[in-house]
Amino acid sequence: MKITVIILTYNEEIHIQRAISSVVDFADNIYVVDSNSSDNTKNIALEMGAVYIAHPFVTQAKQFNWALKQLPSNTEWVFRLDADEIVSDELANSIENKIPLLSSQIVGLEVSRRIIFMGRPIKWGGLFPVSTLRLFRYGYGESEDRWMDEHIIVDGEVSHLDGELLDNNLKPLSWWISKHNNYASREAVEILNEDFNFLPDKVVSSKVSGKAGFKRFLKLRVYNKLPIGLRSFLYFIYRFVFRLGFLDGKEGIIFHFLQGFWYRFLVDSKVYEMRKKYKKDSVGIADGIKVFLGVDIYK
Repeated sequence: MKITVIILTYNEEIHIQRAISSVVDFADNIYVVDSNSSDNTKNIALEMGAVYIAHPFVTQAKQFNWALKQLPSNTEWVFRLDADEIVSDELANSIENKIPLLSSQIVGLEVSRRIIFMGRPIKWGGLFPVSTLRLFRYGYGESEDRWMDEHIIVDGEVSHLDGELLDNNLKPLSWWISKHNNYASREAVEILNEDFNFLPDKVVSSKVSGKAGFKRFLKLRVYNKLPIGLRSFLYFIYRFVFRLGFLDGKEGIIFHFLQGFWYRFLVDSKVYEMRKKYKKDSVGIADGIKVFLGVDIYK
């Protein structure tokens, strides 16, 4: 059993040592694929014994799929880990003990991912922990080629591991808001593509299975069909009231409002702006996305 961990980074000196430390006991190789950080990410990764590679960033999906092509041929399993995530002790033990016993038909493994926001684990809202496929046999999986909300897809059966993957970002709220503003632009691109079909080479959504596939089905067939603006409000009420998000305390109120309402309303606003510019001012969709959303779809 040879496991290679891939960590995508950009200015992650605050997180990278912690991330590597959480996987070092079961990882045979750790690849840090960096988007030309300007901080001390590279030095810390090398000091921790990781293989460091710099590569220009376009999207998470493209960066991860490029990283897969850099792995040695004797790699057996690949684990994708974000720099601000931590593998819990229970999950690490599950990886070490369960993988050697798996049948050859199992090619992917899901883990439970929980967000820790402002130091508080988010337990309510109907979302956490969420299952995500992060571990797969080398050669049997890759990331969907999407601008946002990409998932790893595998060709074969999937099982589940015990323990949790903890998303515990230590950067300030202003950074979180800036990151989600960027995410909102990228998600707007995916929604606009449903109208204009300017990304015909993207992986189709039907390849995503399990809970992730069902969640995307609801998003495409139900949520995206609701009126812009109203749907973000209804989604927030569903999470905060009906799924008891208010029980997550002060930090939970901030998180559920920002991630469950503000972010979703921001996505809708960007989609509305682009549709208006396209219809009223005859702005070309690709040029408009580059100017108003800051996303170059031809990269």
